[in-house]
Amino acid sequence: MARKKRRFPQIKTELPGPRAREVLRQDRKYVSPSYTRLYPAVIDKGEGVWVTDVDGNRFLDFTAGIGVLSTGHCHPEIVKVIKEQSTRFLHMSGTDFYYRVQTQLAEKLAEIVPGAKNKKVFFSNTGTEAVECAMKLARYHTRRQRFIAFIGAFHGRTLGSLALTASKSVQRRHFGPLVPGVYHVPYAYCFRCMFHLQYPSCDMECVKYIDEVVFKKLVPPEEVAAIFVEPIQGEGGYVVPPPLFLPALRRLCNRYDILLVDDEVQSGMGRTGRMFAIEHFKTKADIYCIAKGIASGLPLGACVSQSGIMDWPAGAHASTFGGNPVACASALKTIELLENGLIENAARLGQIALQRFNELKQRYDFIGDVRGKGLMLGIELVGDAITKEPVKDKRDAVVYEAFKQGLLLLGAGESAIRLIPPLVINESELHLGIDILTRVMKKIFRRS
Repeated sequence: MARKKRRFPQIKTELPGPRAREVLRQDRKYVSPSYTRLYPAVIDKGEGVWVTDVDGNRFLDFTAGIGVLSTGHCHPEIVKVIKEQSTRFLHMSGTDFYYRVQTQLAEKLAEIVPGAKNKKVFFSNTGTEAVECAMKLARYHTRRQRFIAFIGAFHGRTLGSLALTASKSVQRRHFGPLVPGVYHVPYAYCFRCMFHLQYPSCDMECVKYIDEVVFKKLVPPEEVAAIFVEPIQGEGGYVVPPPLFLPALRRLCNRYDILLVDDEVQSGMGRTGRMFAIEHFKTKADIYCIAKGIASGLPLGACVSQSGIMDWPAGAHASTFGGNPVACASALKTIELLENGLIENAARLGQIALQRFNELKQRYDFIGDVRGKGLMLGIELVGDAITKEPVKDKRDAVVYEAFKQGLLLLGAGESAIRLIPPLVINESELHLGIDILTRVMKKIFRRS
């Protein structure tokens, strides 16, 4: 059997190239300027962990469409089931009709989401819609109105989920008033602890703060419907909390009959080397929000909860396009691929990547922190190892220079780089991406 030829990034033109520049001109004229694009990548096609732009330049993709392409670009088995379902029917709306592929996916999600199998699923199109569903469900079930979320959280940009989001002020500016009754508290961000304490001697002060300050001085716990938490913060900087954080939060919710909502939109579906990131912390939530990697690039979200909680009547909540049959077929195949090796691959390669980045951290002061699980990795860059000064300008320069050298990256938080390649990546491709990133970081920080 012939060995597969190893690929490398290939930059044939200046960036952006002539065809890309034409697309950019159209984009500036017709597309909303609210999108955030850090570099002018105009993608034409993709395969596995590789994408090619309209000018024929080839890039190694460490973004996976912001964590969406769990099975990589155009996985042949995903493409096959999409084609097959497309020839049967494209849409009927699960709001008013039944179809087998949707109920099959619901049954599978009830099986794989942590907790007892007696669960129900609401299908949406996106992560923010899954969060909106969870907000409404929590209010309906508890008859309480208030929520707690975390500083640094990203739960979406629609007005309900935006009230929970506290990642960047630009995401909230001029959009108020938002949904009232949301209180934000510090996340367990040990590298930049807001209480200036050290784990584990801190005794989980960030959780005690909710009980001893928020519940005593701001909002009585009997009025709180739910606490929304990302088991690993995404947009906030790929922040991995310490092992005791989520169990302590679970105990707090139990004490006051508050629902714990686990936002797995970015961290779920095998990304961290487990199907869901909360599994690393040996605890369970009451409601789960899922999207991004669930359908390998097709728009699909899901809100999953115990049947006793998802007890609202017909007409209380619905979605015309949620649970589209083509997206559901893609999701079923995605889960099959995850269970048949891709989750294991993420766990194995994640350990290799962490080892390499920790070795780099020992050599370079500009790497302040290395964190992550599986292939959800964050590298926080700093101006000074002692003060931990954020360096957003240099972080952005690293991301842009990596693009010029054929590696696609995204930032996260104020000063971190996130690495979220498709879970089909192999070890040589992983090392290649880390080599490029290392070379770029040394180049950018050598200038200062």
